[in-house]
Amino acid sequence: MILVAGATGSLGGEICRRLASQGQRVRALVRSTSNRMAVENLTQLGAELAEGDLKNPATLNQVCEGASVVISTVTTTVSRQPDDSIESVDLRGQINLIDAAKAAGVTHFIYISYSRNLDTDCALTTAKRTVEQHLQQSRLTYTILRPSYFMEVWLGPMLGFDYAGAKAQIYGTGHNPTSWISLYDVAQFAIVSLANPAARNAIIELGGPEPVSSLEVVQIFEEVGGRPFEVQHVPEEALREQLRTADDPLLQSFAALMLDLAQGDPIDMSGTLQTFPIEITRVRDYARRVVPV
Repeated sequence: MILVAGATGSLGGEICRRLASQGQRVRALVRSTSNRMAVENLTQLGAELAEGDLKNPATLNQVCEGASVVISTVTTTVSRQPDDSIESVDLRGQINLIDAAKAAGVTHFIYISYSRNLDTDCALTTAKRTVEQHLQQSRLTYTILRPSYFMEVWLGPMLGFDYAGAKAQIYGTGHNPTSWISLYDVAQFAIVSLANPAARNAIIELGGPEPVSSLEVVQIFEEVGGRPFEVQHVPEEALREQLRTADDPLLQSFAALMLDLAQGDPIDMSGTLQTFPIEITRVRDYARRVVPV
């Protein structure tokens, strides 16, 4: 039995779909307040639903009982509910889940973190690195996946990349390369980590097939869509000021991630793809998928 925490999110849901398609037994951690459509999708996949909340450790013991593997994609960054916070979910909640998994006899814990190059001090980075350390010290067999920036999030309208309207918000100069990765590829890396011995007690940095700067991304979308983009730059000085003055940990963390993106996040995937031979998505592939024809 594989327990997926964060199953109602985009990444967790995709992991559940791929596991179910392979005939794996999947248990999806959901909350009473979870999106009903997402829960229904999990039910249609044949996933076993287990209600629990990372903020309430008492609910996690039964959720983990009988699971051999836990895959956790949980984060408050995209779908925060009123009583969620980085402190209560991304930090203490993840630690609660690790402890419950250990107590239940889980043999393998796969944790989705983010790239080591995202190192500007903020609440989310502190949470990610603290959870990584707690997992490594737990004596569970662990896999820590550290993806770079998700195409579907950072090259989407939620964060100022409006491919439908041909407008792009660029952080910094836009010249520094980043190894953008598709969340679908992160899902596949989680799946292959289940059986590949190289993933046992390993930290794996993940990116796309080649680093591409933000301005090069715009050029790719212009070529695919056949029309020019309107580009607006957010200077690094403005991002640093936003980081300094943010009074909410989530807003502070997004400012830090934007600043790190301005500085670039190149990841060499050549060795990783020899060990995990999967086909990963290029920015041009993603553009062809999402740009209106």
